[in-house]
Amino acid sequence: MTANLSDYRVDYRAGGSNMEYRHNLHMHKAAGVHSGASFVASLGDEREVWYDGQRVDVRTHPAFAGVLRELGRLYDLQHSDAHHKDMTWTSPQTGHPVSLSYLAPSTPAQFAAKTRNSHLWMEHSHGQLPRIPDFVANVVVGLYDYRHELGKVDPQFARNAENYYLYCREHDIALTHAIGDPQIDRSASLAEHPDNALRIVERRADGVVVRGAKQLATLAPYCHEVMVYLSPAFFMRSAPEYVIWFALPIATPNLRLMCRESQTEHRNSFRHDLSSRYDEQDAMLFFDDVFIPNHRIFLLDDCQAAAAGFARISAWALYVGQIRFYHRLRTFLGVAALASKAIGVKDFREIGDQLGELTSYVEMVRLAIVGLQNELRPTSGGHLAPGVTLALDAFAAQVSARVAQIVRVVCGSGLVMQPSEADLANPVLRPLLERYMGGKDVDVVFKSRLFRLATELVSDRYGMRQELYEMWNRGDIVRNRIALFESYPGRAGIEANIVALLDGASAALQAAHPVPEST
Repeated sequence: MTANLSDYRVDYRAGGSNMEYRHNLHMHKAAGVHSGASFVASLGDEREVWYDGQRVDVRTHPAFAGVLRELGRLYDLQHSDAHHKDMTWTSPQTGHPVSLSYLAPSTPAQFAAKTRNSHLWMEHSHGQLPRIPDFVANVVVGLYDYRHELGKVDPQFARNAENYYLYCREHDIALTHAIGDPQIDRSASLAEHPDNALRIVERRADGVVVRGAKQLATLAPYCHEVMVYLSPAFFMRSAPEYVIWFALPIATPNLRLMCRESQTEHRNSFRHDLSSRYDEQDAMLFFDDVFIPNHRIFLLDDCQAAAAGFARISAWALYVGQIRFYHRLRTFLGVAALASKAIGVKDFREIGDQLGELTSYVEMVRLAIVGLQNELRPTSGGHLAPGVTLALDAFAAQVSARVAQIVRVVCGSGLVMQPSEADLANPVLRPLLERYMGGKDVDVVFKSRLFRLATELVSDRYGMRQELYEMWNRGDIVRNRIALFESYPGRAGIEANIVALLDGASAALQAAHPVPEST
């Protein structure tokens, strides 16, 4: 499936040896899949992460503790007796167990194994980690698959893509990606406002220097590397210096991460079961004249290759993103169903209608995923990719806000007023809470915790951030719908059928009611 590590033939533009390349990517230190402990330890580098005006260590700062714990738990699944066989495979190069997230599938059985692995990542995080490590790992799989097309631009790019894929696979690298331009002045051209986008400011024999910013790099503080490329909104650049694909360690000199406000720092005893575990963070990435060596560049200057390549390198990632959305919908359905029972409204006709609508979305996404699995298509890179996700991408963005609204309707005012853990423990308040804030066949403790969970899903800042993410993470829904219409393979045949229908109807009408010849 891949070249042997000992067979690298790296052709630096500025010279260099195979051993130098392997040392730069630390291939001699590869050890296969991370455990939770090894993952946390691997973040002890020189990364420059800024939070609330201070440079911080993500391993020790309380704002990052919850997700770090949760990621460690997920990485431990790869070593567990229950899931090891469903989340790893044996590297043909090193013999180490490596993540199925990094498997480039060439058979239906391999694709099915990848799918099982993705379901485990998403199920065990309840669909609450959109940029879970399984996601961008699959972008790297897409990069590897697209390497031959990159090689048509420059043979070095193909070698770089393959080598980087092997590096990520053998080290179990956790990646974020950064593909959006900063919001400065979207009405201005790059000529008018050069800082609107990341650009090359110096070209050297051994690499390039870039300056600018990228948003929003979700999960970035917890990642080993960032992969930078261009989204569909930005890949048709007006100048070649703005067209570049590359990957860098987060701990790269002059690369600075500024994080948004954390949603995990709560100074009270109210329950925050979701944000305390799944606030994956978003970051602005500032490239303050950052050097990128040649061996980490995958594309330069060619906007046509960037445009053609986005869908190709995203094929597997967009698919696993839909698996994540499916598990997110299941979480909404579970919370809504339990809440309806807890307050005795499950059998109300209007509530049953809402729950049925939510269930239909869960089933539609499940069936769509099955359809994507059954429409496997061979790629020019020699692998099997799932069906095209454009319709499901648009659907997910379209219904995500509606799903949240259903939970709000089912829960009603219970989203506003629930006791804290300290309230529940107070001997003066507890009898009142039991009497007036319990539910149908559930005590006040269960009900309050359930409704606090619902509040996080759909009402507080954690839920609002998640809803915004669902709206935009697959790209502009309008652009996706237009692309779906323009690329729909059956459209020409449908139009031809309608023309034939009109022609046939006209002929029949003419035969039944011939037009008299003019005299």
